[in-house]
This record gives sequence, structure tokens and C-alpha cells, in this order.
Amino acid sequence: MKKWSVVLIILTIMTAILGACGGGNSKGSEAGGESKKLVVYTPNSEEMLNALVPAFEKQTGISVELVSAGSGELIKRIQSEKANPYADVMFGGAFALFHDNADLFEKYVSSNDKDMLEGHRNTTGIMTPYVSDGSVLLVNTNLAGNIEINGYEDLLKPELKGKIAMADPANSSSAFAQLTNMLKAMGGDYSSEKGWDYVGKLLENLDGKIAGGSSKAHKSVADGEYVVALTYEDPAVSYVKDGAPVKVVYPKEGAVFLDAVAGVVKGSKNQENAKKFIDFLTSKEGQDALGRETTNRPLRADAVIGDNMTPIDKIKVIDEDVVYVAQNKAAIVTKYTDLFTKIAK
Repeated sequence: MKKWSVVLIILTIMTAILGACGGGNSKGSEAGGESKKLVVYTPNSEEMLNALVPAFEKQTGISVELVSAGSGELIKRIQSEKANPYADVMFGGAFALFHDNADLFEKYVSSNDKDMLEGHRNTTGIMTPYVSDGSVLLVNTNLAGNIEINGYEDLLKPELKGKIAMADPANSSSAFAQLTNMLKAMGGDYSSEKGWDYVGKLLENLDGKIAGGSSKAHKSVADGEYVVALTYEDPAVSYVKDGAPVKVVYPKEGAVFLDAVAGVVKGSKNQENAKKFIDFLTSKEGQDALGRETTNRPLRADAVIGDNMTPIDKIKVIDEDVVYVAQNKAAIVTKYTDLFTKIAK
């Protein structure tokens, strides 16, 4: 009896040890990123997600769980989950948003970074640019008639008074991008009297009309309510692609292109899978998918772009000081609001 008791005890101990080893491997697989799961928080469109996620899953065998919401809301969620992150990747958002929340992201620079266009690489270590969107003018060709609209200066024409759609820079990221674009294009920097003088004149020509949001601004032009909208490239090109009576104008004074970025959430459960996703975003396959299947502008130097996209070398591009703008956004918005209030009286 004693002999069998000893054998039973030994078997029990061995079973426990093997079970512990197996459990440890399973846990290590998750922690080390060897799992087949990835949680992605994203504000991006269904069009972009459909272009990228199925291809990534097929290539890697990794199953992606998407959580979609506005970028600000998602950042707040990542902040609240900081002690126990649910997301592995934040896929989408502007430089300023990541800059202001740098503590939420791991340092990771993809090996593909060298293949991206100069000026659109991961210089911070935490955020990887994957597409760029430019500030443009969307013109309804039926309503514009003989009115020449080639840039910001043309928006001051008396015949356009009350016929220009623009959202509020205090509440719309694309409208704020337009504001800083015109300040740089018309004044040379963000505090020059010349730039702010132009903004004041434009506000007078808006005739007190401010669109309810960025989508309302470009939609009102496509629908024939306004002649021209200050908007951004992605939706503007979509209208052209869909056959609406509109054209996209890149301001002759210069257009700023701002990057959308992605990053690996600090302390996330599937780190290696998150890095694979970042690598895929910047790969030839991922960037070509963005160029062919969306109206976004890919950033890889050898990526294809859609037939409706204007080649970047045909556009006058001006650079934005993204760090300065991120640090001074509140002051710029306040100055704009004060100017608008004064003119609207």
C-alpha cells in the first residue's frame, strides 16, 4: 500500500509540474505576443479598414478585434485602461494627439520606416505615419461658373460672399488644419499680422456662416448649397470618384499635408502582433492597398496611388511645424474665436 501511495504522490507532483509548465507557456505566449489575437482601437473609415484588416489577417493568421470610435474618445479609453490595457494598437489619430499622450505608447520603429517619404517617417519613436491628408478647396463646378478659384486669395472675391462653407476650428480638426494652413500660406508663420489679417477678411466673406461640422462643410458643396468648401483631401476626392459635379483645388499658395499615425499601446498583451500590424501598414502591400482602394494618400515612396489622386509632385506643398502647433493650439483657437466674435458682431 505504501509503495502505491508513493507512486501516486509522485505522479500527482509530476502532473502538477507539467500543468504549471503548460500554463506558463500559454501565458507567455499571450504576454510575448505569440498569440493569434490583436485588439485595434481606430477612428478610421470602413473603407480603410476593409482595405487593410482582411489582408493582414490572411497574411499573418492573426485575428483582429476592432473597436471603433472617435480618436479623442479612444485615447481617453486607453488612458483609463493604462493599468491593464485592452488595446494593442491605436490605428489613427493626429500627431498632436499622440504627442500629448506619449506616455501611452511603446517605442517602436518599423524596419520599413526607411522606405517612407522623407518628412513622413517615425521621428518620435512612438508614432508611425501611414497616410497623409492635405487641406484642399472643394469647388462645385456647376455653381462656380466663371469664378476662378485656385487658392486662398480667390476666396476673398465679393461674388463668393456667403457662399463659402467652413467648419469651426475650435471643434473640427480639419477646420483647424485649414486655419494653420492659411496662416502659414498667407503670412509665413502662425502669428504674423499678415496671416491673421487674411483670416479676418475670409471670416467677413463667410458672412457669419459656419458649417455645423467638417462633414457638413464638404457635403454642402457636393449637394449644391455652397460654391466652395475649405475641407480635406480624402472626402473631397471621394466626391470626384463618385461623379459629383465638383473638383478638388490645392491652394496655389501651398497645401499642408498632415499625417495620420499609429502606435503600439504601452504594456499591451499582444506586443509582437501589434508590431506586425505596424509593419504591415508600412509594407508595400499595405501601402498599395491604401493607394488603390481608398482615397487616402499612402506615404511609402514606391506605393501606387489611385487614378483620382493628384501626384504629390504636382502640388505646392508647404510644411507645418507640428510640434509648435501642438503646443500652441489653444492659443491659436482662442485668437481665432476672438477674431470671429469681433467680426460677427
